[in-house]
Amino acid sequence: MKDLFITGGTLFMSILTILLVAMVAWFIYHYISFLNSKQISQEKALRKLTYGKSIGLFAMIIGILAQLIGIYEAFSCIQQAGDISPMLVYGGIKVSMITTLYGIAIYLLSLILWFVISFFVEKKVS
Repeated sequence: MKDLFITGGTLFMSILTILLVAMVAWFIYHYISFLNSKQISQEKALRKLTYGKSIGLFAMIIGILAQLIGIYEAFSCIQQAGDISPMLVYGGIKVSMITTLYGIAIYLLSLILWFVISFFVEKKVS
């Protein structure tokens, strides 16, 4: 796991990890505050949970942006080097996909958390 983090590029992988922690903390904080407070309405709680889903979407976009930047840099190096092996190009594309996969995994987790917690919020009020 540490190797993938370093291979994917520590800058973007760190940003994605911070977004992952922020997203999970957002869901937990707002769900617990909904359970403990009688003043928070169901609509307000669901709106706050939607913001958590947006954090996950932002992580996916950052992952795609990191891949595009990585591919651009790889193609710039290929252009300067001239003739190189196709295996080297495929390896570079594989490395650039690490951040995209991580961002998509974070977004998928945010959708799952949003769905499950929204279900419990609606169930508690009903």
